Amino acid sequence: MIKESEYQKRRELLAKKLAKNSLAVLFSTDNKTRSNDTNYPYRQNSNFYYLTGFKEDNSCLVIVKNKKDTKSILFVQHKDEVYELWNGKRLGEIEAKKIFSVDSVVVSKDFKKSIKELSKDKKYLYYDFGEKLSKAKKLLKKSFKAHRNIASLIGEMRLVKSKSEIKLIKKAINITKEAHHEAISLNKKHKNEYELLASIEYNFKKYGAYSDAYTSIVACGDSANTLHYISNDKPLVDGELILIDAGCEYEYYASDITRTIPVNGKFSKAQKDLYNMIIDTQYKIIKMIKPGVLRTDLQKEAEILLTKGMIRLGILKGTYKKLIKRQEHKKYYPHGIGHWMGLDVHDEAPYLDADKKEIVLKKGMVLTIEPGIYISKDDMNVPKRFRGIGIRIEDDILVTKKSYKNLSSEIAKTIKEIENISFK
Repeated sequence: MIKESEYQKRRELLAKKLAKNSLAVLFSTDNKTRSNDTNYPYRQNSNFYYLTGFKEDNSCLVIVKNKKDTKSILFVQHKDEVYELWNGKRLGEIEAKKIFSVDSVVVSKDFKKSIKELSKDKKYLYYDFGEKLSKAKKLLKKSFKAHRNIASLIGEMRLVKSKSEIKLIKKAINITKEAHHEAISLNKKHKNEYELLASIEYNFKKYGAYSDAYTSIVACGDSANTLHYISNDKPLVDGELILIDAGCEYEYYASDITRTIPVNGKFSKAQKDLYNMIIDTQYKIIKMIKPGVLRTDLQKEAEILLTKGMIRLGILKGTYKKLIKRQEHKKYYPHGIGHWMGLDVHDEAPYLDADKKEIVLKKGMVLTIEPGIYISKDDMNVPKRFRGIGIRIEDDILVTKKSYKNLSSEIAKTIKEIENISFK
């Protein structure tokens, strides 16, 4: 768990980034309607949570930076017995004052009156440009000298993870490991994608994760060639592969793991050839990771290695330089080598700095590495044995002081490891 002292330090660091005579406002996420009068399970805005650790809706954090001092105010839902009867207990302002190291706690119904006073003589307004304009309208009525995006400032802070954050990410990955290993062991016993999906989601809950970190993908055969396939309702066909992209969220921190396994527990010759080429590429890219490296360098090398591999297997014809120049490899490898990961599975953190220069890898950053090849069953330009195969292998990598650590290295990945689990 993350201590209140760490959240306080984050707020203090953010305050240092603000201009003098400014007001920063960050709202909680609204409840989202699922159907008529029912809501989806509530999930707090990641930036708001990053600064507060507070999980309730109808709340707001305001930071006021004057010429000589800074103040933080947390607005929370007031205690209401009738509301709590239907929707659950709320912390309320009295208990919030005991927990949060802010200058003051105010009930949310007083926000409009309070913000009017707090914004007096302020030149700059920081708020999340991604939020609904209606939330900021009451603030925008006042004429500020400039409006600035607070999300970009918080995103920069979220790039480097603390020890406590890394611990939570590891926990999420450990739970995801159990779910993937169970899926690998059950693949031959089930007949449909949704049965494997149910097993994965069951194990997330069983081991303490309240949710998946994103909509899981369980894609058999040609379905794996739809990158964001989430139907998860097709039969499992003997002789085909199943691409499973699934990771849980634990205490708001994500995991993101992809494994590709055979329906019958054993890889065919063609599947082995393509799989080994992709996993070899992944090993080589992961070994490149260390402080100072650019993510685009990882991308370029991955494209070279995968293109060379596809030439060897007869999927592409020509020299790798010409093929890459013509972007022909993109037909089979259309996505990036990876992304930041943390409070969001695709963490809301920048890839470029304020000068539009690419941000280099630093100790404490966490990113995914996920090479893949996707070949449609209708692609007559490739050898028949590869048609209808989609393979992606994805791990979560921590940048260390001098190198890297694969946080998901305990999740079965090699052909031997996967087949051993399948036949237990």
